[in-house]
Amino acid sequence: MSNELEAFLEYIQVTKALSKKSCEAYKSDLLQIEELTKKPLIALDTAGTLNALSAYENKRTLNRKLSAINAFFDFCFRSEFVADRQKIKLAKIPKNLPKFLSYEQIRSGISSIDQTTWIGKRDAALILFLYATGMRISECLNMRREDIDGNWLRVRHGKGEKERLIPVAKEALGLLQIYLQEVPFEKEQIWLNYTASGLSRVSAFKITKKYLGVSPHVLRHSYATALILGGADLRVVQELLGHSSLLTTQVYTHIQKQNLQETVLKHHPMA
Repeated sequence: MSNELEAFLEYIQVTKALSKKSCEAYKSDLLQIEELTKKPLIALDTAGTLNALSAYENKRTLNRKLSAINAFFDFCFRSEFVADRQKIKLAKIPKNLPKFLSYEQIRSGISSIDQTTWIGKRDAALILFLYATGMRISECLNMRREDIDGNWLRVRHGKGEKERLIPVAKEALGLLQIYLQEVPFEKEQIWLNYTASGLSRVSAFKITKKYLGVSPHVLRHSYATALILGGADLRVVQELLGHSSLLTTQVYTHIQKQNLQETVLKHHPMA
């Protein structure tokens, strides 16, 4: 590993405070590029990089690796390791609207849960809490009792180790309290399984798939979509979701445009 790459990895870990998983992903991608090109990263040019990465047919995979090398190039320029700034254009990917569920669909799924057991109460509370907060599933599963303060939730384990506050609907808090009163274990961690261990991502996926037919991440999309269609400001939604860039949040504006178009087509006399 070159000195420049070591310096970059230290920068994203210490200065940028990216998560361990993100740092490992950067390291893996950059080492793969170095291996493919047979050159130190700092010696690469655009043509050589694109030629080496042409083997990746999946554009999302290709763009992830290009984003990693662009971040490295930018770091090297700002650190004065190189005289010129390089930036490789990412491949164009067709924009797919994120899948989402309506509140009625989510309520219908929750109503099918047998809530006479504490496990059923947990499943209902988990689903509604994911929809009420828009949390990433990893953030939700790391929740502790102390993270809830009145009607507010403090997300302490966000992407990039960033904290944020989210207001929580009373209905979701009510189901959560019912579950917490019934769970037979005294633990600070909120979401537990039969053995008093923390609920796993696989188990959470099985719960939402069983009752809603979707992954937990679709509930995050559903939360954001409901806010955008309700007229929420895009930057507020960005803050609530914990997106570092507004560009990530802008995908939901396509849903808003689609909704506006459908409204005109349905109600305007000239449609």
